[in-house]
Amino acid sequence: MIIYSPAYYRSFHCIAGQCPDSCCKEWEVEIDNQTAAFYRRLDTPLGDRLRAVMRGDPQWGTVMVIENQRCPMWREDGLCRIQAELGHDALCKICRDFPRLRHDYGDFQELGLELSCPESARIILSSSDATWVSEEVPGGTPPEYDRETMAILRKSRTTALELLRDFRYSVPEALTLLLYFGYQTQAVLDGGADEAFDADGALASAKAFALGSGEQSLLDFFAKLEILTPGWKELLSRPHSPAPWDERFRQLASYFVERYWLQAVSDGDLVSRVKFTVVSCILVHLLDGDLVRTAQLYSKEIENSSENVDAILDAAYTHPALTDQRLLGMLQ
Repeated sequence: MIIYSPAYYRSFHCIAGQCPDSCCKEWEVEIDNQTAAFYRRLDTPLGDRLRAVMRGDPQWGTVMVIENQRCPMWREDGLCRIQAELGHDALCKICRDFPRLRHDYGDFQELGLELSCPESARIILSSSDATWVSEEVPGGTPPEYDRETMAILRKSRTTALELLRDFRYSVPEALTLLLYFGYQTQAVLDGGADEAFDADGALASAKAFALGSGEQSLLDFFAKLEILTPGWKELLSRPHSPAPWDERFRQLASYFVERYWLQAVSDGDLVSRVKFTVVSCILVHLLDGDLVRTAQLYSKEIENSSENVDAILDAAYTHPALTDQRLLGMLQ
């Protein structure tokens, strides 16, 4: 089996008490069964405290109940009491792994970092190295995916990332091309011919097809999704005036493409995931504040809620704010 990871993956180190946000805030943490059993057997004052704040949840199994919007194991110095007293290996699986991602396709895996962590967001958006590294390790299982579909997705993802990093095109042009290329790749997945992509033709078509004034409708759509933090609700209520597109949006879009493009192998639906990428970049661009902080908060609110992700993927085909004409209009 081969494990792939972006070049920046191993540069992540938790900054603990220096973190401007925290994975110990707002979220109720799901505790895996093995760790929960260990905590219940722990015959120490820490064990007593853990048992007092653990509860069963019909959906998630065992969770750690938050107190005053923070994990009860989070100390005032920004460090975790469990890790401080018992070591890193005593953390539950989610806390050990976060913000590291692992997508397992059977015969290969892809690693990554979650944008919802402030330090990994900083790394992702500041990295100019687009290379991936690979490592062959024992193990793996026969893939359950359709090999032809995966081959199309892997090849097309490489092209998509090249489009995003082609500095002949502005950031909004690159996102426009990504949307058009997503539709062309979807046609190939559906059995059509694999033809050369006409970037100039796509840009000309976009100008003729675009329909403006979709920003408020997009903000209203996101305001109706599940909201975790007051800061996110406030951001959605005060968009800033249109500003030049920061070049770091190329890295932001690349992050979404790297994370979601291959997941279309599960259902054959690439277009909704491409639109998710474009919509995400447009929304972050509409919101006020530092790009890294806004992108990180977006990910915390959206990517870490499967309900919100599913709502956007479903709305990609049905909601007036997410039509191709509206998205293209906001990119012109």
